[in-house]
Amino acid sequence: MRFKDMDYAGWGRVKTASGAMARPERMRALAELVAETPAPAFGNHRCYGDASLNDGGKAIRMTRMDRILSFDKTTGVLEAEAGLTIGDLARVTAPQGWLPAVLPGTGFATLGGCAAMDVHGKNHHVAGSFGQHVLSVTLLQGDKRVVATPKRNKALFRATMGGLGQTGVIAQMKLQLKPCPGTVLEVKERRIECFEDFIRALDGSQSDYVVGWIDAAATGAHLGRGVLEEAQLTRGDTPPQSHSRKVPMDAPGFALSAPIVRLFNAAYYGRIPPGEGRTRIRRIDDFFFPLDMIHDWNRLYGKRGFHQFQCVVPLDQVAALREILAEIAEAHLASPLAVIKRLGPGRAGHLSFPTEGYTLAVDLPAREGVIPLAEQLEQLCRQAGGRLYLAKDALAHGEAIKAMYPEHADWAAEVAKADPDGAFETDMTRRLNLRNAT
Repeated sequence: MRFKDMDYAGWGRVKTASGAMARPERMRALAELVAETPAPAFGNHRCYGDASLNDGGKAIRMTRMDRILSFDKTTGVLEAEAGLTIGDLARVTAPQGWLPAVLPGTGFATLGGCAAMDVHGKNHHVAGSFGQHVLSVTLLQGDKRVVATPKRNKALFRATMGGLGQTGVIAQMKLQLKPCPGTVLEVKERRIECFEDFIRALDGSQSDYVVGWIDAAATGAHLGRGVLEEAQLTRGDTPPQSHSRKVPMDAPGFALSAPIVRLFNAAYYGRIPPGEGRTRIRRIDDFFFPLDMIHDWNRLYGKRGFHQFQCVVPLDQVAALREILAEIAEAHLASPLAVIKRLGPGRAGHLSFPTEGYTLAVDLPAREGVIPLAEQLEQLCRQAGGRLYLAKDALAHGEAIKAMYPEHADWAAEVAKADPDGAFETDMTRRLNLRNAT
């Protein structure tokens, strides 16, 4: 298998790497490659920081391994190669009455990436995490091919779900899909006036899919205002697909300055009628992957890129989350892209991010002041008994991450057995010293 030298980056474009990349197209070629030159496997590099980077080393890009291997339309059990994107999978199966049980915020995430991060969606309070719907996963570890399930090789399975690709190359997997009545959702949108109202709205929602856009620039009495979206899958005519756009160049530094962000947020908030809001029918891809229609939207942050801070705090730590949001708002560094959700208890792996509580995700342009802000937010999150999401991180400290994930030592022990030579290490695992149990 031929390796080609290339430069690549995380989605936030702050963390970059250079190295030799191979792109196998068939299982046989992949198996031979991992046996001869074991290296970490990546998908579409949609992790924001350095989780999908191996600077100075070799890597395997899985995006050509994207075939559906089998699909039982009576049971919804599907087997596919790990390079298939979750968006393409949904586009194939939804018209046939089945949908991935968990859909993250981008359809460009590969199935392997979804497992390696144990992603969650807008229905985590109902469906749990992605890994909880994985029936089996096939791993390549050097010249070994190992199948793990929730019952067979259980410890290895738990170390793989949310395990950052450290237990081997995820080659293919079997998923349990969920029935869906059609290819659209009925979505109700309404204004939320402040942070306390947002928490009450999230707690009181009875919808399967719930997500809030939050104005992370608002302060004072308006702190935490935003728009709540509640949705249910339904039957109906599918609206025309929106035309995609492409960001053709890196935006200038002033494009997301504090005044412009405030103006955008005010307009976004104001588009929803006051009172009962509005209800409309939306396509599956439009609702679940709204930013995918703007290709290369990360270029809006300019050449310096951006970080994302995403935390989750327990249900009884609402005051701490409010303090975190207030610190972000007062720093005047937040972008228009901020999300709040309530998570349930579901998680599939030792390093799975979800825990029952409230999660806040905010994009922060890579400007002066963002690193000390991130350190302050990390401390507040840790004090609240919360955790940071490794799929988004580029700035956290390893000691803090290990404290946030109580099962870290169990994960490290299983990884040491699966990859004793450290062939699958990445920039993130080295930065955080994650494979060291202490």
